[in-house]
Amino acid sequence: MLPEETAVAITYNRVSHAVMMATPADFHDFALGFTLNERIVADPSEIEEIEIVAAPRGAVELRLWINESRMEALDHRRRHLTGAMGCGLCGLDSLEEATRPPPPVPAGLALHAEEIAAACAALAPAQRLSQLTRAVHAAGYWAPGRGLVAVREDVGRHNALDKLAGALVTAGDPASEGVLVMTSRVSIELIQKAAVMGVQILAAVSAPTLLAVREAEAIGMTLIGIARDDGFEVFTQSERILGPR
Repeated sequence: MLPEETAVAITYNRVSHAVMMATPADFHDFALGFTLNERIVADPSEIEEIEIVAAPRGAVELRLWINESRMEALDHRRRHLTGAMGCGLCGLDSLEEATRPPPPVPAGLALHAEEIAAACAALAPAQRLSQLTRAVHAAGYWAPGRGLVAVREDVGRHNALDKLAGALVTAGDPASEGVLVMTSRVSIELIQKAAVMGVQILAAVSAPTLLAVREAEAIGMTLIGIARDDGFEVFTQSERILGPR
């Protein structure tokens, strides 16, 4: 089997913001998570409505209605837009905005190495679409005492994370109390999105970029990479990782 992908347009108050290719699933989660992670709104209450509308040739439009003050701020961004939108840093109006620091992450979470290993090991069996296609990314949330709470898959790694963010907000699960696990290389955009979610520990099966490591260190996030059956590497903020029980 091969993975599906379709064009997904995101609009705010009927004004187009971004078009990207995504796996046609979990659209509500995607719309909510993208809007929060891109800091278009600061709280779900500022989103008045989400509408999923079918478009020609299998495309989908995600229509969001946001309050007036947030729409004014978004209009300001759009008036100064200088480049094409795309995966990751989409809809940004300047280099200054593209490099603006994400919020510092919370503190207080500490987990044993065995728990990190369990979180990473739990992701692969839950990747149903990946088991069929071997061609999609996944983002999952693992909570102590509960295991893997949620997982979302998509052809785009940023999309998978946005979908997961939306799912967690809808379920009322704070991302700050567990581990974000991902299948992909960790770039700075993923660090920025995870920081907005409040993630304290991010673990990935692949390696991070150097800029991602610098950003994670600066905002106080524990970044783990190269998570395999025989261990993992801690790149930043190792004090959150405790030794064997």
